[in-house]
Amino acid sequence: MRSHYWTISKFAGWIRGTPSPGALTSEGWDAWHEKAVKLHPVRYWIAEEGLDYLQKFVYYIPDKLNDVRYYINNRWVSRSHSLTAHARDIRPGSWSDVGNRFLPCLFNELVDFVEIEQAWHHCIWSDESRTKFEVPWWRSGWLRWRTWRCPEAGLEYLKWASTLTNAEFLDEDKKHEAVLTYQATSAKEIIELYTWWTVTYRNRPDPYEASGWTAVCEAQREANGGKLSFSTSKDPELKKQSDKAHKVLQKIEAAYEKEDEEMMIRLIKIRQSLWT
Repeated sequence: MRSHYWTISKFAGWIRGTPSPGALTSEGWDAWHEKAVKLHPVRYWIAEEGLDYLQKFVYYIPDKLNDVRYYINNRWVSRSHSLTAHARDIRPGSWSDVGNRFLPCLFNELVDFVEIEQAWHHCIWSDESRTKFEVPWWRSGWLRWRTWRCPEAGLEYLKWASTLTNAEFLDEDKKHEAVLTYQATSAKEIIELYTWWTVTYRNRPDPYEASGWTAVCEAQREANGGKLSFSTSKDPELKKQSDKAHKVLQKIEAAYEKEDEEMMIRLIKIRQSLWT
């Protein structure tokens, strides 16, 4: 991946006869390319294909060096060959069953996608955004690694994307019928899932505390000389409290499990939109 492509330069626009429009939806780009080909087919080929071949020849050695750099980044920094969980969710060196790894691994990758990939995607083409979000000098050029994180930049890009409509393809008298694009609906879903994981999930009440189970256990220890034993407890009131707390605990845990599963399914359904 280069930081600059000759095919989208002002020179390419002059050759093509149709300057690059800048930021568009995927549908917008398809329409623009179709129009550009019809207007000047030969000039379009020179700008789109000819300049690309020429740049590949000129940048052959730099591209090969860049491939090595990206291999190092993908292998040991981003580790793009694996799904990883944050240390706060699965402590390194500890055991976690496969079924328990799915939720943290998938959603930690979503967080990285928003805070790293989308954040950089938002800033890479805009000097204004790089200044606004204080992109560090080491995040540009040959020194850049996929480690710079900025939740605000990633969310700002997604909020912009979530407003995209098909209005540009409609006649003036039909503009009011514009609807959100697939990119927009996907961006909205990504924001909702990201917010659920980083805010809602992180602040869910502890089921043992919310159900009263922790308090019951402490009461049992006090009644049994510091030992936790429900089988030997002779206090009917404690038995009643423990049964009630245990039922509430099971209900909360079942609700959490159902919510976790629903969110994982939603995340899987938008996986084709998680790319930059």
